[in-house]
Amino acid sequence: MGNRGMEDLIPLINKLQDAFSSIGQSCNLDLPQIAVVGGQSAGKSSVLENFVGRDFLPRGSGIVTRRPLILQLVNNKAEYAEFLHCKGKKFVDFDEVRAEIESETDRITGSNKGISSIPINLRVYSPNVLNLTLIDLPGMTKVAVGDQPVDIEHQIRDMLLQFITKESCLILAVTPANTDLANSDALKIAKEVDPQGLRTIGVITKLDLMDEGTDAKDILENKLLPLRRGYIGVVNRSQKDIDGKKDIRAALAAERKFFLSHPGYRHMAERMGTPHLQKTLNQQLTNHIRDTLPGLRSKLQSQLLSLEKEVEEYKNFSPDDPTRKTKALLQMVQQFGVDFEKCIEGSGDQVDTNELSGGAKINRLFHERFPFELVKIVFDEKELRREISHAIKNVHGVRTGLFTPDLAFEAIVKKQILKLKEPSLKCVDLVVSELTALVMKCAVKLSSYPRLREETERIVTTHVREREGKTKDQVLLLIDIELSYINTNHEDFIGFANAQQRNTAANKKRAIPNQVIRKGWLTINISIMKGGSKEYWFVLTAESLSWYKDEEEKEKKYMLPLDNLKIRDVEKGFMSTKHIFAIFNTEQRNVYKDLRQVELTCDSQEDVDSWKASFLRAGVYPEKDQTENEDAAPADTFSMDPQLERQVETIRNLVDSYIGIINKTTRDLVPKTIMHLMINSAKDFIHSELLAYLYSSGDQNSLMEESQDQAQRRDEMLRMYHALKEALLIIGDISANTITTPVPPPINNTWIQEASPTPQRRPTPTAAAAPSRPPAVRGPTPGPPMNPSPAFGAPLNPSPAFGDPFSAPPQIPSRPARVPPGVPSRRPPGAPSHRPTIIRPAEPSLLD
Repeated sequence: MGNRGMEDLIPLINKLQDAFSSIGQSCNLDLPQIAVVGGQSAGKSSVLENFVGRDFLPRGSGIVTRRPLILQLVNNKAEYAEFLHCKGKKFVDFDEVRAEIESETDRITGSNKGISSIPINLRVYSPNVLNLTLIDLPGMTKVAVGDQPVDIEHQIRDMLLQFITKESCLILAVTPANTDLANSDALKIAKEVDPQGLRTIGVITKLDLMDEGTDAKDILENKLLPLRRGYIGVVNRSQKDIDGKKDIRAALAAERKFFLSHPGYRHMAERMGTPHLQKTLNQQLTNHIRDTLPGLRSKLQSQLLSLEKEVEEYKNFSPDDPTRKTKALLQMVQQFGVDFEKCIEGSGDQVDTNELSGGAKINRLFHERFPFELVKIVFDEKELRREISHAIKNVHGVRTGLFTPDLAFEAIVKKQILKLKEPSLKCVDLVVSELTALVMKCAVKLSSYPRLREETERIVTTHVREREGKTKDQVLLLIDIELSYINTNHEDFIGFANAQQRNTAANKKRAIPNQVIRKGWLTINISIMKGGSKEYWFVLTAESLSWYKDEEEKEKKYMLPLDNLKIRDVEKGFMSTKHIFAIFNTEQRNVYKDLRQVELTCDSQEDVDSWKASFLRAGVYPEKDQTENEDAAPADTFSMDPQLERQVETIRNLVDSYIGIINKTTRDLVPKTIMHLMINSAKDFIHSELLAYLYSSGDQNSLMEESQDQAQRRDEMLRMYHALKEALLIIGDISANTITTPVPPPINNTWIQEASPTPQRRPTPTAAAAPSRPPAVRGPTPGPPMNPSPAFGAPLNPSPAFGDPFSAPPQIPSRPARVPPGVPSRRPPGAPSHRPTIIRPAEPSLLD
């Protein structure tokens, strides 16, 4: 015989599980664990066994359960059991399960009453159970016997607390009726972990073994020694019944006959017994499930809303419809063109906050990277002066020249202009690379049609490569045009007369000394021996580089003049993610403290390039590669006569002025050329010609074939949509067909003594305060309960609804209960004088 109440819950849980499995999610109901606690031979294992509806736990006198048994119930079509320590072995006969539990217990603890906290894990698969965890725990004892340790009480207590402390654990506090309830160890430890009594249910066993003429009616009516959820009385099989193989069905029939025939329990027979205990626990499971449903419902509804918009497109979807394919092709190409243009021109839609891309990255190439490359190549003072000296001498030949030769100026200028080709072509390459990445990025939206995406990427990339060749030709043509005619009448050219009067230092003097060029955070890279790296707030002006403690700029750490400073690149250290550049003094002086160069680190190469461009604006130029300078110059290069030195200085000033004009023109025209011949051309091509190229590239049907992933995604989305709706309907049905019972109101449970791991000392008798609850008269005659509560949900259990003492406020009598004559009181010394003990056994019972 199974648990009828549990069997009623199983279809509801299975429906939920099926609904969630269909949408690929787990229905995380997390049903509570059920643990039984109590003294030895209190009937804990029998209570648990009755709840499962199977006879499989060891029985006997004394301490039988000597290791925790964690019993996992799994709803399954076939019925069998598995042990964790016997993986792969299935037990079909439950007598073999009992024998295996006994042998596994003896294997760890021995056969002489020893205990162990190592649990036995048993999993029972059955169509008649819910997915629950039941825990059978050793009985609490105070005296060690056999091989038990001296601190047996402490060990068992710690073992129990390990399980019952969890908030998701329902506690069945089992107490035999033939012992004093006021001293129940089970109720003490339950109150310790559950002071509000929300998850503790009192179970009174062995009601059939009480002395003749005594009963536990006041306790079971929750009048004497009340609990928030009250008590349920059960009658388990005796050891004789177990030895005689009396099955659970017959035992339940005998239990019901006992309650119906006993004069003290007849009026509450429907609220007693194992079936009512099962019903109460199943109602707790129902309450838990109903409490979980709102969260599940809101989760499903949010998923449903997120799918509705996409599902709307697919409801009347026909993959092979040629009209749909044509429409989809036009929409895809149009969207691709719009996305590409937005990436280039910038847009407020879907802004990337992680890195620069598209037009922003091309803009940085034009205005930071390209100017930096130009200056880096052109400016090297020492090299330039040596070239001018050689040019003047070669123009004069064997004669000594009296005047500064024009040919030397033109030769030097043309050589410098030729150096512009490399950075200009490099700029084109970088823009092509970014455009190609941009095409790939915008084509991601075409992933539903792999052939269309492939063809689009190929056609647009091919066009960009074609335009790359034309753009490079045009850039080289610009430089060739500059070489073809040296215009010394340019309005910005200083002329011969002014060149003689100017010197390099004056030429480099800054027009706005206090102009702030850039601010930002940089880290000064210093070895650990000298204090370690630190981050500062840097301010770069036209005359100095200053750093502060923070951006408030109140506490200045240092100010470094920019005179004679240059920039050089520094390789990243091993395992370093930072990008480094350095500032040093060309006159070999210390820059900061005892450092010949200050190494500054940034998080990205883009930041390094940006700071270098800012230093260029301040007149701090990059260091020229030293490979050419390593070739020792002839001595006569540096032993110039005064007249030659004046001629070199004059041409140097003229070259500086003219190259400045060319640089300015190049910085302006190269980006414009790239923009016109490549970027704008690509945009126009996508908008006007891409569609024609796609039509001419092959069959439209093959072009618009859906990817398997897309077809699967569409089918999955529609299935998910319908499954979500079905799951919401099931949740609605469960909510409508189940009833939540309210939590009973709090009661005064101060009568339960606080549990203590140490032996209790005898407290001095003190008068207990009178309860504040109004008194109630005890009903002496059998009949229906005085305070019927709302019935449990009918769909869960078709049996008639009866009153439940757990939902009504417990009533405390105005006078003590009578004790039968001749039965001496066994009131503990610490108990109030007016509260009697109801029963006393004739002799201690060892029956389970």
